[in-house]
This record gives sequence, structure tokens and C-alpha cells, in this order.
Amino acid sequence: MQTEEDFKNGQVLLIDKPLTWTSFQAVNKLRWSIRQAFNIKKIKVGHAGTLDPLATGLLVICTGKMTKQINIFQGQEKEYTGTFVIGGTTPSFDLETEVNETFPVNHITEDAIKDCIPQFIGKIEQYPPVFSALKKDGKRLYEFARAGEEVEIKPRHVEISEFEITEIKRVEGGDNPTLELKFRVVCSKGTYIRSLANDFGKALNSGAHLSVLRRTRIGDFKVEDALTPEVFMAGLPSKD
Repeated sequence: MQTEEDFKNGQVLLIDKPLTWTSFQAVNKLRWSIRQAFNIKKIKVGHAGTLDPLATGLLVICTGKMTKQINIFQGQEKEYTGTFVIGGTTPSFDLETEVNETFPVNHITEDAIKDCIPQFIGKIEQYPPVFSALKKDGKRLYEFARAGEEVEIKPRHVEISEFEITEIKRVEGGDNPTLELKFRVVCSKGTYIRSLANDFGKALNSGAHLSVLRRTRIGDFKVEDALTPEVFMAGLPSKD
């Protein structure tokens, strides 16, 4: 069992973030639990790479002196799995907002999907979603978006080393059928999978958004080795 000194000297905790939790909430919950378990007034706790509330998977959380390594962990490549829905777009590029426009998918073949993949592998230019935590003029982009204000977003250069579509499923929905594409992607720091979904839909002469996202790896850290917050907290010493 880890001790107070272990956490102060520095621990790297692998946490499987639940759906709807923010990364900030996860850090706060663990910090509070560690403080309560050892009756500590103050301890540094931080995470190495934000996950959106609608994403699950690996959060690397550092305590104590290991918080100095956060920037190193943040810079490592990341692996994600998830689902693109082809046939509809949302303003946030994911399910945070409602579908605002629908598109045809009947022209999209399996070969067309495979033919689109290579243009997204390597060093690419990508526009971050307007619903993101990036700052412009001291404000988060999502603050502009939620206020209905238009803002100019500059593209960023990111790198995708691996990208594959692992399953294709047609979903009939009345007048608006969709395609669900399951994927796996390995990418650099700063890559927005929501933007990849949006851009992939355009490349197919349709529209798309991200419906499921799970981070499975950061560098050598894997989600299979991660604990849920509940399991981690249950392993802390009891005050009783």
C-alpha cells in the first residue's frame, strides 16, 4: 500500500476516466482522497493531457515531485479508439451539441473510405474545434462559441502516425441513414480527434462527428493498467 511519503515524493497514477467526468474533476477527486487518507493539508496533483468529458480512458495523473514530469508525459504520442458517425455534423464536432446538418451517405463505399485514409497520415494541418479549451485573447474558444460569437481559428500542424478504420456499420434512420466507422489512431500531442472526424466526413463528400472516444495509450502507459477512480480510492488507507 502506498504511503504519505510515496505520494509526496511523487507517484504516476494511471486512471481510467469515466464518461462525463472532466479531467479537472478527476484530479480534484484524487487530490481530496489522498489528503483525506493521510490527513495532508496540501499536495501537488496534476494530469498529463486533458480528456473531454464525453471521452473515457487513460489519464496520467502525477503527484508530488512527479508533477515536474507532466510536460514530458504530455509530449508523448497518444492512441485512441472510437466511432465517427458519417451523415451528420454538430457545431462541437461531437455529441456535446446537437446535429445541425445532415448529409447523404449512399455514395460512400468501403473502398472510398479506405482511399480517404492516407491523406490523414503523416504531418497534417488541422483546425481545432471552436468548442475547445484553447485560448484566444485571454478567453477559451468554447466561451466564444457558447456566446454565439464568431472567432478566427488558426490551423495547427499535428502528426498522425497510424490511422485505421476497424469496422463499418450502416445505420438506417428514416430519411437520414448514417455510417458508423470504428477507428484506431496514433497521434502527436495537440491532435483533436473531433477535428479528424469532421475533416474525414468532408473528405467523403459528406459530414461527420465523433460519437465515442477512448484514450488507450500515452507513451508506454496503457489503459489496461489503469484503475477506475473508485478502485484507486478504495485502495487508500481508511481513517477508521
